[in-house]
Amino acid sequence: MPDLAALAAGWYDVNARELPWRAPDTSPWGVLVSEFMLQQTPVPRVLPVWREWLDRWPTPAALAAEPAGEAIRAWGRLGYPRRALRLHECAVVVTGSYGGTVPSTVDELLALPGIGAYTARAVAAFAYRQRHPVVDTNVRRLVARAVAGRPDAGSATTAGDLAAVERLLPMEPEAAAHASAAFMELGALVCVARTPRCAACPLAAHCAWTAGAGGATPAPAPSRRRQTYAGTDRQVRGLLLAVLRESTGPVPASRLDTVWPDATQRDRALSGLLADGLICEHDHTRYVLPGTRTGSPEVVPGR
Repeated sequence: MPDLAALAAGWYDVNARELPWRAPDTSPWGVLVSEFMLQQTPVPRVLPVWREWLDRWPTPAALAAEPAGEAIRAWGRLGYPRRALRLHECAVVVTGSYGGTVPSTVDELLALPGIGAYTARAVAAFAYRQRHPVVDTNVRRLVARAVAGRPDAGSATTAGDLAAVERLLPMEPEAAAHASAAFMELGALVCVARTPRCAACPLAAHCAWTAGAGGATPAPAPSRRRQTYAGTDRQVRGLLLAVLRESTGPVPASRLDTVWPDATQRDRALSGLLADGLICEHDHTRYVLPGTRTGSPEVVPGR
């Protein structure tokens, strides 16, 4: 079998995007923050927010020293703001239990708030240059096509996906980490779901998917229907949270009532934000971000 990792790494050395979290001097904390932010969010939207976060909070201790509400405020419009809350919790644990240094083993990383199997392997590989299969949607699709000849690999990472990628990695940890980044970039930029650029792919001559199409560019995998956003509870949650992010003090319920006309949906979204700990109730009629210092009475979570 051809050395697909070497081919991908050679392509990556010439074609990889210059992303700040890939810089050699980026701290493990910077890598971890990038992995949180890149979950379900495109790189162009992450770039300015990542830079602002690392300028303001260059270490876990710096973030842990501030209220969780400041993390939610700084998260801005990246979406899925629970990630900001989990990242703040992660900073608190890293500061208190690991002396402010992001741990290096997958098991230790998995024990941190908000970190799942993918993020743990990604931080271990990209921050600490270890040998782990780092498998996201792009990598699954690339390996499914190049190795198995399938147009796509499904919606969730399986043990088989991890094993397939691990078999491709060099044994030397640094080379394996480099290959992991290369596979991810190749899947993101070339072996894309809808319009794969097979002519530009360094694996094309050895790709089982291309071979199955007689050397021609195969038909793309069918696209998955995108989730709608307009009119959903998620949109209403975002509108409510935006009001609190932009406020320096408690926000009266009457102000929140103006952001969405459907009272039932608005109350449901507000209840969800309270349950998730993204906002707190203040004196029964006003709301704030968690940890906001407003004086007496005390700000407490929930209704």
